[in-house]
Amino acid sequence: MLKGKKVLITGATSGIGLLTASMLLERGAFPIITGRNETKLREASASLRGKYGVHKLDVTDEQQVALAFERITLEYGEIDVLINNAGFAWFEPISDAPLEHYEQMMDTNYMGMVRCTKAVLPHFMRRKQGHIVNIASIAGKIGSPKSTGYSATKHAVLGFTNALRMELEGTGIAVSAVNPGPIDTPFFNVADPSGTYVNNIKWFMMPPERVAKTVIKVIERRVPEVDLPRMAAIGIKLFQLFPRLSNRVAAKWLNKK
Repeated sequence: MLKGKKVLITGATSGIGLLTASMLLERGAFPIITGRNETKLREASASLRGKYGVHKLDVTDEQQVALAFERITLEYGEIDVLINNAGFAWFEPISDAPLEHYEQMMDTNYMGMVRCTKAVLPHFMRRKQGHIVNIASIAGKIGSPKSTGYSATKHAVLGFTNALRMELEGTGIAVSAVNPGPIDTPFFNVADPSGTYVNNIKWFMMPPERVAKTVIKVIERRVPEVDLPRMAAIGIKLFQLFPRLSNRVAAKWLNKK
C-alpha cells in the first residue's frame, strides 16, 4: 500500500520524523525528509538506507515553504502524503515566559503546519487524492502546568485538523491527527533542559519507535485520529466525561514539570 508513495515529512532530522522515514523506506515508500538545519539534515540522511529525498525547509518562512514545495514536486514528482511533524516546546510558568516564546511556538507548531498544508493542498485537490497527517499531542486535549504556550499550539493543531477533515469530506483527501503523550526524543533538550520533567515521568515516556509505527498505521489505514498511549487515551475520555472532577485530579497528577 505504501510502495512507491512519496511522503514529505517536516522536522525530520531526528526523533519521530527520522524514524518514520526509516520505516517508510522499509515498506518501499519514498520519504522526503526536511528540516531547517542543513548540517542536521546531512547527518540524518546518512542514517537512512534506500531511495529518499532531502530538502531544506523552514516551516516558519512562508516564501521558503511555497518555493520548497514547488521544487520538491519538480524534482521528485507529486507528493502523496504530508506529515506535519515540525514542532518544539518550552515548558515554563506563564509568569516567567516571554511573549516571544508563545509567538515562536505558535509560528512553528501551528502556523508551520498551516503553511505546509496550504502549499500541498492544491496538488491534492487537483488529483482528488492525498493524505495530511498532523502530529499533534495529548497536550492538545488536556493542558498541564507550565505548558500554556505549548498546549495552546496543539489545541490549535487539533482544531485545524478536525475542521479541515470536515471541509475536505468527499474530496478523496484524508486528514489525520496523531496525539502522543511524552516521547523519549531530543524534543526535551529544549522543552526541559533541566531534566526535571523527564525524570518525573520517565516511567510513562514512550519509545519513539512506537509512535513512528503508529504514524505508519495511520497512513496505511487512513485513520482519522489516534491517541496514545492507551492509558492517556482513557484519561482523556474520563476528563471529557467528568471535567470538574478530572480537573482537580489532573491538576496534581499533571504537575510534573
